[in-house]
Amino acid sequence: MDKFSPVPHDRAFVERALKKRGVKAAYDALEEEYTLAAELVRARKKAGLTQEEVARRMGTKRPAVARIESATSGHSPSVETLRKYAGAVGRKLKIRLAA
Repeated sequence: MDKFSPVPHDRAFVERALKKRGVKAAYDALEEEYTLAAELVRARKKAGLTQEEVARRMGTKRPAVARIESATSGHSPSVETLRKYAGAVGRKLKIRLAA
């Protein structure tokens, strides 16, 4: 079985990638997904939890949490899933529409 090995998305990586043809448009199209993913990971880390610990609290498995935290999984988590995730990291889900 292949081991999951994510590519770090540090500032230098993103800056190099955005210079490639078509990448900036694709990246911009995923802005909300990347923002959500970053917010989820930030909340989990602030809570001092691993993906495994969040999964246990949500009643699921670590790969499911990895997918929830992934901006490029091709699947948007449901509001109920986000609510469970928020509770698992000691937060409340708050959704709003911005102007």
